[in-house]
Amino acid sequence: MSELIKHECGIVLIRLLKPLEFYLSKYGTSFYGMKKLHLLMQKQHNRGQDGAGIAGIKLDVPPGKSYISRFRSNAESPIKEIFSKVNDQITQITADNPKRLNDPQWLKDHVDFSGELFIGHLRYGTFGKNELSSLHPVIRANNWKTRNLVLAGNFNMTNVDELFRKLVEYGQYPVETSDTITILEKIGHFLDEENEALYQKFKSEGYTKVESTEKIASSIDVGKILANSAQNWDGGYAIAGMIGHGDAFVMRDPSGIRPAFYYQDDELIVATSERPAMQTAFNIDVDDIREIKPGHALIIKKNGDAEEFPFTKILPRKSCSFERIYFSRGTDRDIYLERKKLGQSLAPSILKAINYDLENTVFSYIPNTASVAFRGLAEALDVFCDEVKKDRIKQLEKKPDPEQLDTIFRLKPRIEKIAVKDIKLRTFITQDSDRDDLVGHVYDVTYGILRKGEDNLVVLDDSIVRGTTLKRSIIRILDRLGPKNIIIASSAPQIRYPDCYGIDMAKLNDFIAFRATIELLKETNQHEVINTVYQKCKAQETLPKEQVINHVKDIYKPFKAEEISDKIAEMLTESDIQSKVKIIYQSIEDLHEALPNDRGDWYFTGNYPTPGGNKVVNKSFINYIEGRNERAY
Repeated sequence: MSELIKHECGIVLIRLLKPLEFYLSKYGTSFYGMKKLHLLMQKQHNRGQDGAGIAGIKLDVPPGKSYISRFRSNAESPIKEIFSKVNDQITQITADNPKRLNDPQWLKDHVDFSGELFIGHLRYGTFGKNELSSLHPVIRANNWKTRNLVLAGNFNMTNVDELFRKLVEYGQYPVETSDTITILEKIGHFLDEENEALYQKFKSEGYTKVESTEKIASSIDVGKILANSAQNWDGGYAIAGMIGHGDAFVMRDPSGIRPAFYYQDDELIVATSERPAMQTAFNIDVDDIREIKPGHALIIKKNGDAEEFPFTKILPRKSCSFERIYFSRGTDRDIYLERKKLGQSLAPSILKAINYDLENTVFSYIPNTASVAFRGLAEALDVFCDEVKKDRIKQLEKKPDPEQLDTIFRLKPRIEKIAVKDIKLRTFITQDSDRDDLVGHVYDVTYGILRKGEDNLVVLDDSIVRGTTLKRSIIRILDRLGPKNIIIASSAPQIRYPDCYGIDMAKLNDFIAFRATIELLKETNQHEVINTVYQKCKAQETLPKEQVINHVKDIYKPFKAEEISDKIAEMLTESDIQSKVKIIYQSIEDLHEALPNDRGDWYFTGNYPTPGGNKVVNKSFINYIEGRNERAY
């Protein structure tokens, strides 16, 4: 994706199953859990550069000793700052007696993050500020161990107002309406209820308060707490949690929108947002890692027992296709193959656009994240070349001229590195014209590769969202090379609808596909379509989300996808561009063929996996018509 789009956060949960002495003996460190936490966060740093946080719990710590630790950072390099703080503390405390590093019990008594249970979080702030108070993990503190709650999540809820009202109905007085605090307090409410019910039960059975505390710790029904808490949740989420006494969980939304995986052996249980992080950290095979099923929670009890528990009604699987196209690391086996397939699928449309003229076409890609899809495209082009060679050989005489054969065998795709991103734009300049000039120089191009006025230039991108970078920078710098035609191909379909489950795409007017369609409606005197959609959206504004229909789909119905793509190309081409520009998008059908198990395509099709999505898209359209530049949820 040539444009910066903030997206899903990343989570890590680690539960050590052996005594700390075991890890010291086998791995040479009592901080084995922290070292793996650090590595797993580094290997998922693509999921958040706005901030990071970690929390740890020590098991079976006596009263009077601290057992929950937390560090959070919104520094430029948050992971580095967090673990530097941890290491500095360890170094300072053990400086006068380094042998203490080999005494796990002493470390557990005196050093933070020397326990058995850990959570890590990487933040992409799609909404709200990135102040320390907004970073995860968040804590709901209490003097009872079994009432302490630590949460870190990758989620967005579409119905925060509804959930806030529920908290008020419970008698709470929340001071924030963010989905983070709402979720924390909702789970906390049912955690309190479970504690109270168990306390009354054990009290009636004659147990003392001290005895009841231990009984509660071993009897808490985490599955029931999560099931009660998740009622009325509407959104995409993967949430990791720890309870003060040592129970832990990772829960995933019922549509499987947000990713979550876990691995378990006799030494530990670990859960992350991405599989390759675990494969690297523990040198394990991809088949050893399990996906947390949608609508299930991986529940880890204090005694180390773990199971997946269905905490809500399972919905049709709609896992985020953007994870596969762009956001997740391409080192995941399945994602790598899927991205190649996406590139292969574009070959027929691209060949048609260049009139099958491979001799006079150069192929490249922008940005680097498009390299895997480009590899798939290159392989498809090779196959096409082989077929052309076969046909041409068949047309030769029985004893062909060697020069003729040489000419035929020279046919292959002309693949070059055309554009390279030079810097990450950071400037004090505030005037738009000056900023645009600087943006236009973010990419360097390779001169002298194209034959001016003769060659076509095909460039593959992951997706085209706003089109801003294409218009202000990429098309302009490619035009300097003098190609006859510039073809920009997107491995994702047209992005037509806002996301409300984690990606920072909340306003319809941000999308070039939406703006192009509105222009087409105006040019073809179909203003009534816009007005009718607005009236339908307004009529549903106060309805419960379950009754709302996505009427914004009607905006796109009058036009074929190719018509909208052509209009996008026109809008992205400045008057001084000499080359003819064409935009090619992935089709929905080819997207589904490449990603058969991940059908979360609402940003392309408008088919939202939860009722809240329909309410959000209609509200977004109302905001557009009424001139309100604000989020729809």
